[in-house]
Amino acid sequence: MKTKVIILSIILPMVVTISQYIGTENYYHLEFGSNTSSIGVAYAYPPSVGILTKSKNCLACHPSNGQWSDESKNIIDMLEADTKKSLKQSDGSFLIEVKRNQAKTVLTVIGRTKEDLTEPPYRNAWIYIDPKTIETSALSKFAPGWECNLQMACRVIGDKLENYEGAEITSLPMTIRPTDSAQDSELQLQVMLTKGESVKGNAKQGMMGNYFEKKVKLKVIE
Repeated sequence: MKTKVIILSIILPMVVTISQYIGTENYYHLEFGSNTSSIGVAYAYPPSVGILTKSKNCLACHPSNGQWSDESKNIIDMLEADTKKSLKQSDGSFLIEVKRNQAKTVLTVIGRTKEDLTEPPYRNAWIYIDPKTIETSALSKFAPGWECNLQMACRVIGDKLENYEGAEITSLPMTIRPTDSAQDSELQLQVMLTKGESVKGNAKQGMMGNYFEKKVKLKVIE
């Protein structure tokens, strides 16, 4: 009897270990379903528009089929963290001016206005990305030469911020710093307002969302 128990205690862990490498499909994005490594399959979620793949934006995996397509009721803003002054320009883009080798913190504010009568999104996802870096092998897709502590985020709505009383928003700080090699650059701020959960194996099912893009200009002050 003791011999059988010992044998089972050895076999069961082996079966569990082997099953982790054979026939598992616990991933959302099918582009991570193949791996030539002899060790096993490694999965990553989400692909983050070019961080791990060459996808250009969220629409490579997720639909833009939500009820928040009315941009007039959107809140997509960038504020100076200290003064709460908006960095939005007359053409709708954002301008961040930073002295070389000095850090600057801005607030990313995303959501829907208090005048919006539709049910609000549950969470907001966003990423700042330099489109020229998507095809490269670099892990950071932020502007080259610029340091950034929060390039992307996914946050449940419910933050409170002065001048946005009553609005359904998320707000997070991001600190950037132009190094010696930094140059003036142009980013995309890619935004998804979402609700629901993606179906495993098919990220286009189960989740409702709307996708938006904004232009962000980075300027180095010497």
